[in-house]
Amino acid sequence: MDGLKCDISAAGLEEVAGRDHASLDADYERCAQITRRSRSSFYYAFILLPPQRRRALHAVYAFCRFIDDIADDESIREPALLLRRWREELERVYEGVPTRALSRALADSARRFTIPRDLFEEIIAGVEMDLSRKRYQTFEALRPYCYRVASALGLICIEIFGYRNPSAKLYAENLGLALQLTNIIRDVGEDAARGRIYLPLEDLARFDVSEDEILGGVYSPNFVSLMGFEAKRAQELYAKAQSALAPEDRATLLAAEAMRLIYAALLERIIKSNYRVLDRRQSLSAPHKLYQVGRAWAVGRFGALHG
Repeated sequence: MDGLKCDISAAGLEEVAGRDHASLDADYERCAQITRRSRSSFYYAFILLPPQRRRALHAVYAFCRFIDDIADDESIREPALLLRRWREELERVYEGVPTRALSRALADSARRFTIPRDLFEEIIAGVEMDLSRKRYQTFEALRPYCYRVASALGLICIEIFGYRNPSAKLYAENLGLALQLTNIIRDVGEDAARGRIYLPLEDLARFDVSEDEILGGVYSPNFVSLMGFEAKRAQELYAKAQSALAPEDRATLLAAEAMRLIYAALLERIIKSNYRVLDRRQSLSAPHKLYQVGRAWAVGRFGALHG
């Protein structure tokens, strides 16, 4: 089976299209429940979407949640085997014969919005990297990981949101990199507890911060300088994403802009805390996230706001 196949077979289309609507609605509702329980920033951004597109994003998010949890749940004995089974299930999704509620919703969404299969394959490949790699020497070495776990998701999302200008793909790629780097900055302490350091090792060396200091949660002036360097890199990626967003796509990419504003605000909170991320998890309140969603809506409706 071609790993880059991005169409669903004709027989599979008939199977998906012929499903009882009530049953398919139940499959989508299962995905929505997973998304609601997560209370992630994605949940708030989805508010801006029309119902059909919103439930497609619920299916995509539920898929990503299941895949990501395989790498993070230490109780799973054979994560590589589970990921291999998800690859097999993804093949069934694109053949139109999915076997799970989540997969049935995903198959319907992939057909409806013509989502390329290789993007889902990239997400699985990114999680597989977490099983075998806990260090990255340079940011260029880290970039493919960030692309797989975040930019690929962004490229899926814009197919669901809709866009006219090809620059939307550059927007999605850079925004994904910025979001993932923000996650890495926020989660330094949590990742260290799992023995992982995503911050590029050459950056640690540049600011004279050792791996042992990261793993031991040592907060120091050098650590603050290191994190300031990474935050600036993330801000540059947010700016690159924003500059790639064509005016004709602002209305359809409101949810993506909501994510940009939410995560940029999170990064600003981390900066204002002076990078206290080793012993606590920095976050935004639900009202703050909703405020950023409202800002995104206002920008799309009334014109450009900066920030």
